[in-house]
Amino acid sequence: MTGTGVGPELIRLNGVNASYDHQLVLQDVSFHVHEDQFTGIVGPSGAGKSTLMNIVYGLLQADSGSIWVDGNEVKINEPSDALNVGIGMVHQHFMLVPVFTVAENIVLGHETSKRGLLSLTEAKEQINKIATEFKFEINPDDLIENLPVGVQQRVEIIRALMYEAKVLILDEPTAVLTPQETDELLNMMKILKAKGTSIIFITHKLREVKAVADQITIIRLGKVVGTATPSTTQEELANLMVGRPVDLTPNRSISTAGANVLSVTDLNIHDFAGRAIIKNLNLDIKAGEILAIAGVQGNGQTELVRAIMNLGENITGSVKLEGVEILGKSVNQTLNSGIAYIPESREVDGLIGSFTIAENLILDTHDTKPFASLGQLSATDIASNATALKKEFDIRAQSIFDTANSLSGGNKQKVVLARELSRTVKLVIAAQPTRGLDVGSIEFVHERLLAERNAGRAVLLISTELDEV
Repeated sequence: MTGTGVGPELIRLNGVNASYDHQLVLQDVSFHVHEDQFTGIVGPSGAGKSTLMNIVYGLLQADSGSIWVDGNEVKINEPSDALNVGIGMVHQHFMLVPVFTVAENIVLGHETSKRGLLSLTEAKEQINKIATEFKFEINPDDLIENLPVGVQQRVEIIRALMYEAKVLILDEPTAVLTPQETDELLNMMKILKAKGTSIIFITHKLREVKAVADQITIIRLGKVVGTATPSTTQEELANLMVGRPVDLTPNRSISTAGANVLSVTDLNIHDFAGRAIIKNLNLDIKAGEILAIAGVQGNGQTELVRAIMNLGENITGSVKLEGVEILGKSVNQTLNSGIAYIPESREVDGLIGSFTIAENLILDTHDTKPFASLGQLSATDIASNATALKKEFDIRAQSIFDTANSLSGGNKQKVVLARELSRTVKLVIAAQPTRGLDVGSIEFVHERLLAERNAGRAVLLISTELDEV
């Protein structure tokens, strides 16, 4: 890869190889980053992007290869080694302790004390200084659990800057952000670069990487398969990422809507303090129809879905499926009434991470034939089901007996889709179904949702992605 010439080389990786459970995850990966440079790393789910950056940050160790910083080969055995040579990282899943304050999280592992007591005075001064410089609205004494996701991300960035990171790695930083928060983050990254911080930006979102990157590295199946510039079209980038032509615009054939499947009438939802979250909501979804609810997250979309699934409280009104009232039923009864549920958080609500892929694929049907009979599970039928769905939904895993935790985000979502869309249902609820997914996986999800619509199912789509809507 040729640098942009903006400054001297800061980081170089030469011939990095890494394996996981005897499977090669990274193969002879080499690339470099220059001073004051914005490097985008894109690739499909499971390509090895996060693994590579976790090696650079010292969370994982490579089998072979070398890392060079400022022209010197370095050994990075743990994150403190990375920080010591000026490398900071903001992870896709934040490394923050919810019950600690902003200041306590930032000094964690670097605590100072006076007379045997934790001293946060200097840390708070530095936090306020950085927050002012970059126009972050952050109070060092706020508890992390009380902060929005976008603000938590800024806490991670401040932590890296406090330890004088010359290179900041951002792993899927916009995956959980609203469009407004994403725009704020992209502007923030431009400011960081202007002030001398080099940035490595891992993302699935091609428009974002084109908007801010000086150079783009494409990784697929653990290998660097190409490089690109911001002038490269989204279609060209998508094709390089996936290794085949990708249709970025789903084929929306005309569908004739049928009878009402879901009817929501005078729905009201209040929080525990009695404040109204949803007021007198009415909507109908017909068979063969996709109804999309768009908007910035936090405006009642999550509560609406949870109400339909009978996961919420303080709800009044009516929710009928094909004319039958389902509000007030158990979650199991709701699913069995004919609803497929793709939740907005696959990790929290969609999967049991410690269970195998095969087990996760029968969470809704584990007590029905052929998977269970007379109180006994059928290992043969469970394995057969998992093998078939793994192939049909292209779930990338070594074995159906791997745990869900071992999968990439895109493959976790495919497990959820496979489980929910392999049942006979009347309504599909898809909440943020493409969040954090690469273009190939997004194409797959869209095709499956359109197939459900074309087969006569009603589909309720909740999304903050206006392009998707």
